[in-house]
Amino acid sequence: MTSIDQRTETSDELRRPGRWIALAVLVLAVLLVAVDATVLGLATPFLTEDLQPTGTQLLWIGDVYSFVIAGLLVSMGSLGDRIGRKKLLLSGATAFGAVSVLNAYASSPEMMILARALLGVAGATLMPSTLALIRNLFNDPRERSFAIGIWGAMASAGAAVGPVVGGFLLQHFWWGSVFLINLPVMVVLVVVGIRMIPESKNPAPGPWDLASVALSLIGMISVVYAIKELAAHGASGEVAVFGIGGAGALYWFARRQLKLPEPLLDMRLFHHRGFSGAVLADLLTILGLSGLVFFLSQFLQLVQGRGPLEAGLAELPAAVGSVACGLVAGMTARRFSVRSVVSAGLAAVGVALAGVTFVHQETGYPLIGLLLLVVGIGAGFAFTVTADVILSSVPKEYAGSASAVSETAYELGAALGIALLGSIVTGVYQDFVTPNGVPAETAAAAHESLGGAVEAAHGLPEAQGDALVSAAQASFVDGLHIASGVGAVVLLATAVASWFLLRGQALEEGIEHP
Repeated sequence: MTSIDQRTETSDELRRPGRWIALAVLVLAVLLVAVDATVLGLATPFLTEDLQPTGTQLLWIGDVYSFVIAGLLVSMGSLGDRIGRKKLLLSGATAFGAVSVLNAYASSPEMMILARALLGVAGATLMPSTLALIRNLFNDPRERSFAIGIWGAMASAGAAVGPVVGGFLLQHFWWGSVFLINLPVMVVLVVVGIRMIPESKNPAPGPWDLASVALSLIGMISVVYAIKELAAHGASGEVAVFGIGGAGALYWFARRQLKLPEPLLDMRLFHHRGFSGAVLADLLTILGLSGLVFFLSQFLQLVQGRGPLEAGLAELPAAVGSVACGLVAGMTARRFSVRSVVSAGLAAVGVALAGVTFVHQETGYPLIGLLLLVVGIGAGFAFTVTADVILSSVPKEYAGSASAVSETAYELGAALGIALLGSIVTGVYQDFVTPNGVPAETAAAAHESLGGAVEAAHGLPEAQGDALVSAAQASFVDGLHIASGVGAVVLLATAVASWFLLRGQALEEGIEHP
């Protein structure tokens, strides 16, 4: 037998049968977690009417899911490395389905907050497990790049499809239906996953250090909470306490990991320049993007007057661009280079954000759709290649931990983006001049948020209400312009940094022997 025949035979042996079916099951989980992160926004008015939560309770209903996911990702990624990623994924999927029912039929604000927190626990088991299992399912680096592209595309599509699915369900059913759609998907995932997904884990794991788990959870939740509070209410003693306390817990966590023989997260991974560069690129890209997506949704609905379903559909070009480019990102990075594809993708997003500074109330949809398409194209290239770099930079035994770092960067970047860019939008917005004759109480409500201004205007004479809404909309657009400009600067700077940090980084070529 020739050496070429031997290589072909070896390659075929290392390509697991059923791996594409297993991948289809894994991306179902990713799709649902991404949908669930965005679908609640549209259901909030209906949920509020039914459960009648206080303002603080409503904030917790919206935020606790992302808080818990951010706090548990690293711990769950490490747990999967130890007990088995398939076992963790299927257990988490079962819990996700069960807790979705609890969310759908919550009868009080307190029950809803608890249900959303439990859903976050289950969600934290799914994201790092799926990416780590892909690392072990696909030993051919080219196939793995394509598989990661599909994984990333589904994550992007889920975030964009969430408002569309939510809008459709809310037009035909009650608010709990946005949670019940999880059930059939999770049943398919568990039934097919039991047969088709192979188990993988670290063959020589150390103990799961509970002190590290606690420090990671306390640190991440405190930091994310401080960032969100800073965006919503500005600087305060409470924000300082949570921010400093969370940063201290994370510092203590990092120091502890360096001393443990089998750490929860191997901090030495960050010594790899490609790994660190890819994680930094992910964090800063999401920081710039999250603010745009969050506030552009409000722009489409509250400034341009689109309904929830129409606004969701309007944002689909971003998902289309991300899906299409994610699928060819690995091939493109091998044809050119990792750093050129990542840097070009980040630069494209930065240019699109700069383009948002020219958007105003009368801007036609073609320009908005084009900007969203460019955002999707850039993000599809950048995210897929950085995810591939992160997974390829570590031994297979640590795939769960590496995946969790990637997901944590995503969650932290989203929190930072909404907080930092949100504080810019809010600060500019609140400076608008109230039209003459508007009562002080109404003016105060209008200055809280653009949604508050629209609601407050309903209690005023038509001409006065229109003047209030127009002033608020103009101020909101001014804030959106400045925040988009800052986001553009962040993305373009990240593109330049990635060009240097990812120098010499290349995606694997040959078949990897397990």
